[in-house]
Amino acid sequence: MSESRQNPDAGDFAGWMRARGARTEQALEAELPAVDAVPARLHDAMRYAVLGGGKRVRPLLVHAAGEVAGAAPEACDAAACAVEMIHAYSLVHDDMPCMDDDDLRRGRPTVHKAYDEATALLVGDALQTQAFMVLAESASLASLDAAARMRLVAELARASGSVGMAGGQAIDLQHVGLAMSLDELEAMHRMKTGALLRASVRMGACCGSVDEAGLAALDRYAAAVGLAFQVVDDILDVTADTATLGKTAGKDAANDKPTYVSLMGLEPARELAAKLRATAHEALAVFGARAKRLGELADLIVLRSN
Repeated sequence: MSESRQNPDAGDFAGWMRARGARTEQALEAELPAVDAVPARLHDAMRYAVLGGGKRVRPLLVHAAGEVAGAAPEACDAAACAVEMIHAYSLVHDDMPCMDDDDLRRGRPTVHKAYDEATALLVGDALQTQAFMVLAESASLASLDAAARMRLVAELARASGSVGMAGGQAIDLQHVGLAMSLDELEAMHRMKTGALLRASVRMGACCGSVDEAGLAALDRYAAAVGLAFQVVDDILDVTADTATLGKTAGKDAANDKPTYVSLMGLEPARELAAKLRATAHEALAVFGARAKRLGELADLIVLRSN
C-alpha cells in the first residue's frame, strides 16, 4: 500500500513531516537499547535524551534527500536514527555545567538535571557509539552494499568530529567574551551546526543514487540551510521567550557569546537568513519536483518560530 493511501495527509508538507517523524520515532525506539537491559539507568537516560521531543530536522533532511536519490525509506530510517543520536548526544553534553550549563531542553529538565552529571556524560558517550553501531549493524540498511555503508560512516564521523561539530564547539568555547569577525563566526558555525545538517543531506543521498553534479547541488543546498539554521537560532535567542523555545532564551547574550545578531544587528541577520533561503532553493532547481520536500524544509528552517 502506498504511503498516501496509508496516510491521507501524506501529500502535504505537514502530513509528510508527521509521517516521517512517526517513522523516525519508531525506528529510534527499536535502535536504542531496551530500558530494562543492564545498565538500566543509563539506557533509561539515553531514551530520555532522544525520544519524544525535538523537531527532527536532521532525520527529515535525510528522508527528503533520500527521496531525491530514490533511496529506500528503510535505509533512510537507519541513517536518520544515527544522525539524530549524534545530535542528541551533542545537546546532552552542550547543556552540561562545563559547557553551556543549561537546565532546560525541549521544555523539560536537561539530562544532567533529570539524572546527574556523570550519567549525562555517559549518555553522550553511549549515544555517539550507538549511532555508529546502527550504521554497522542495522537490518534496515540491508539494501546497501559495504561501500555505501562505509560512506555513511565516513560522512557522520567527519561531521561530528574535530573538523565538524566537536571542533566548532571548541572554537565557540574559546571565543566567549572575545571579539570575532563575521568570517570567523561563519566558519565556526559551518562546523558546529552546519556540518551535521550537511551530513544529514549527504547521508540521505548515500542511501540512494545521485551523480556528482547532483551531489554538488545538494551540498550547496545543505551549506545554505546549515548556516541559515544557526542565523535563525541567533535571532530567536533574542526575539522568542523560554516557553516558546523550550530552552532558556537569552543565553548567548548572558554568556557574552558572539552571534549574528550581536555582530550584524537583528534586521541584517534576518536579511541574511532570507538570502540563504533563496540560495537553498536555487541549488535545488536542477532536481525539479523531486526536491519539493527539501525546499519546504528550507522554508521551515528559516521561517520557524522555535
